[in-house]
Amino acid sequence: MVKIYGIKNCDTMKKAFKWLDGKHISYQFHNYKTDGLSPQLLQSLLDLIDWQQLLNTKGTTWRKLDEATRYTVNDQTSAKHIMLQNPSIIKRPILVTDDKALAGFSDENYQQFFAS
Repeated sequence: MVKIYGIKNCDTMKKAFKWLDGKHISYQFHNYKTDGLSPQLLQSLLDLIDWQQLLNTKGTTWRKLDEATRYTVNDQTSAKHIMLQNPSIIKRPILVTDDKALAGFSDENYQQFFAS
């Protein structure tokens, strides 16, 4: 079963949903805002994806953090702390199968993800 993690109203999430639906790929959606983000779930994602790929430093949530806070995010532990406090700072969507994961969306990356 494919799981997709993110926030429902995100434009990138909508593109991913459309791509998966268009390819008739079944998935289970986990919405951070309604379903939450536990430390265990975040760690399971970090076990599959490096924290630097998971942390969205280009988004609004990151830019809204004060500079001192951003400066302290320099390893997995500090990144995990920020992500648990601000789930919307996690790159979206996160696509997970039993043994692999992909952060972000592009048609090409999704095609490669499902081809392998």
